[in-house]
Amino acid sequence: MKKLVADVVVIGGGSTGIGVLRDCAMRGYSTILLDRADLAQGTSGRFHGLLHSGGRYVVSDPESARECALENAIITRIQPDAVEATGGLFVVTEKDDPEFGDRFLAGAQATQVPVQEITIAQALAREPRLNPQITRAFAVQDGTVDGWQLAWSAARSAIEYGGQVLTYTKVTTVHHRDGQVIGVSAKDLKTGEDVEIDCSFVLNCAGPWAGQITSMAGLPPVAVVPGRGIMIAMSHRLVNMVVNRCIYPADGDIIVPVHTVCIIGTTDVKVEDPDHLGIERAEVQQMFDAGEDLIPGFRQARALHAWAGARPLIKDDRVAATDTRHMSRGMAVIDHSTRDDLKGLITIGGGKLTTYRLMAEHIVDAMEEQLGNSIPCRTAEEICPGNVEGHNYLVTHRLREREEDRGHSPIICECELMNRKMFVDLMKEHPHASFDDLRRQLRIGMGPCQGGFCSSRIAGIIHEEGTADAEKATGLLKLFLEHRWIGLWPILHGDQVRQTALDNWILQGILDIDHVPSPDKVETDPVDPLPKPKTTKATKPTAAKTTKATTAKTAARTAKTTKASTSTGEAKK
Repeated sequence: MKKLVADVVVIGGGSTGIGVLRDCAMRGYSTILLDRADLAQGTSGRFHGLLHSGGRYVVSDPESARECALENAIITRIQPDAVEATGGLFVVTEKDDPEFGDRFLAGAQATQVPVQEITIAQALAREPRLNPQITRAFAVQDGTVDGWQLAWSAARSAIEYGGQVLTYTKVTTVHHRDGQVIGVSAKDLKTGEDVEIDCSFVLNCAGPWAGQITSMAGLPPVAVVPGRGIMIAMSHRLVNMVVNRCIYPADGDIIVPVHTVCIIGTTDVKVEDPDHLGIERAEVQQMFDAGEDLIPGFRQARALHAWAGARPLIKDDRVAATDTRHMSRGMAVIDHSTRDDLKGLITIGGGKLTTYRLMAEHIVDAMEEQLGNSIPCRTAEEICPGNVEGHNYLVTHRLREREEDRGHSPIICECELMNRKMFVDLMKEHPHASFDDLRRQLRIGMGPCQGGFCSSRIAGIIHEEGTADAEKATGLLKLFLEHRWIGLWPILHGDQVRQTALDNWILQGILDIDHVPSPDKVETDPVDPLPKPKTTKATKPTAAKTTKATTAKTAARTAKTTKASTSTGEAKK
């Protein structure tokens, strides 16, 4: 048994939890963060990549709009490597209410969100693929953000201040005595070792799973209403700015350029279990239809990957319990000393990734108030390590880097221009990581081939470097391909079927991967997040058995499936 002592335990390794770890550590508290999986593997890694200007909420949720506008500027400054300052457009299409533009301008003025109306000609000059039938256009300060880069950047800052991160460590019990939290029990999912942490405060940042954490303390679950949203990545940038539809927030009303692709999203449907998020075929078609309204020809582009995420919405009594689309996006801090007579436990929910730093500030301030302390928050002032102020991400950065080092280290992933040294260095830093853990930082297999070419190369590298024997390397490879497959089969059609057939010829015809010896269970994936896909009676592919190397015939047949399912494992591109 591992025994630890800390002032504060943070539960949840998404952006908010990591922000809380950083804030607590910077204020001088000894702090340990626990997550049952990898950092930003849940909601923070399952969104459309938008760094909000606030424009989306100037009419529907003014307070969230104000918060987003302020935090947009802060995040762009303190974590510039995670942010691409693309700018954005809100456009009124021929199908939209022409009067909404006036409400949008009035809302922007009231919330102090920077907005400028531009001419149609100016909008088309900035985005030539934009629907030429739009009737109004507004420029905003939207950007795009890499959720994983943001999370790891903040985590490294927290670690420099003494914070500890324990991933793949699942909380089992929150202990308390005489109305005061006294500790947390957890289990290391990789080793099976029990972990006991003595602490006087627990900050519950588990997002859609926050209710499960309060139940572990023997309290009624907080009223978190998971709102499921699907997103689809297209194989290249159809736009270079964020393009929003100027309407009250709806499904499929935004296209976001992220790295070398663009992402359309999203739906919003209440779900009971944030671990199993369905992707309806009708929703996939809805996204394509919505994309066509903004970018004519959208349907002819190649869909690359689909995934779903769960928003951690706090129940809003002003709307129906099933109406997650119209629930407030604002944050909510729940102090259990007043709600449940339990000191030392505070829960936070709601909010946006854009406001993660502000959410952390609010919950740590609430803890300070309960403790009777008043240490100021400094997270908005200090740039995270590895970042240079004013040097925001550029989509061409890896091309420039490979021009400099192409003679020293071979490229392993052509789609994302990742070389061998990048992979080996991170593998040595995280020797027990799965390929998906490494992917979240390096973007392995996230380009047009979805791992068809690079995945076998990285399996060979970890064996060559002595990190894994042949069977373990093969097991990691199979697991990686299975996770890629989860996000492929809901959108298989056209060029993507042909790509899948090509991958099959490589992986089955050349490597015979299904018959290569491998462990029954890969130790680096203790969560085993593969879903149980829901299918029609006509087709029943099993994700746990079928890899991305499935036959082209099966891939084409699977494309007719009416429903797919993703989990908190890896469905995200």
